[in-house]
Amino acid sequence: MKNTWSLTKIRILLALRNKTFMFFGLIMPLAFLFFFVLIFGHGQTGWIAYILGAVLTITVMGSFWGLSVQLVMFREQGILRRFRLAPVGAGALLASSIFANYVLILPAVAAEILICRAAFHMVSWGNLWAVFALVSVGAATFSSFGLIVASVTNTMQETQVINNLLWSAFLFLSGATVPLAVFPVWIQKVALFSPATYLAMGLEASTTGYIGGRELLEELIALAVGLVVAFEVSRQLFRWEPEAKVPGKAKLWVVAALVPFLLFGAYESAFGHQLARIQQHFQMLDRQSSSGQKR
Repeated sequence: MKNTWSLTKIRILLALRNKTFMFFGLIMPLAFLFFFVLIFGHGQTGWIAYILGAVLTITVMGSFWGLSVQLVMFREQGILRRFRLAPVGAGALLASSIFANYVLILPAVAAEILICRAAFHMVSWGNLWAVFALVSVGAATFSSFGLIVASVTNTMQETQVINNLLWSAFLFLSGATVPLAVFPVWIQKVALFSPATYLAMGLEASTTGYIGGRELLEELIALAVGLVVAFEVSRQLFRWEPEAKVPGKAKLWVVAALVPFLLFGAYESAFGHQLARIQQHFQMLDRQSSSGQKR
């Protein structure tokens, strides 16, 4: 544990020097916040809270991109080789990456909540305990996904290609950019198999205050199970040396990390209530917005 904490402090300092990490972790989410409020807010406090949930989702998912790029860069520059000289295993190094990322995300999350409250006149704080739980588990889960990408790619170019593909799918299917309720039903059902959807559903419901912590157990369990599986996959595939290439079949491990969400998606499609809840919350926001405009 002592080694992990020491590595965490080092990783924080290194991350602060990484422009990609800072862009995806801080600058881009704030840009999305101001853009979404300008286009969709219309002065309605309910929509501001919903937008906050979406932007918090993007902030948390940003760890996926920044962490994978950072780790590949460290391996190419020989920085990981230096870490290997210390009595530290792959598990401790990867855990320190997740902890460091989490510490760096918290100020951005706090800033976004305070901006919505002070500048955009959001009336309610929502369910802050649920927001904190989802941000904590979600940040660790998506950090672990980023570690998998970094472990199976051999070059920075390959990392960016895979990141772009996964990032685009996460953004589109989660409802963080366009509300999931406005999509056709078949797209909504496909989205149930994406880990980003469980994060977005939980955060958007928490910031609007429509549901409590107990009703978010499914989202938390899905993300927690995904975290455990993804971390173990990344630990098994981790490489210290840039010369240690990973065979093409190893990229199938990424699919293994998504198995928990495939199971949750299959359950939700057959027996779940998440899509109905999304529609109900969206209609409530729409009615609030309509009544506010009439006044």
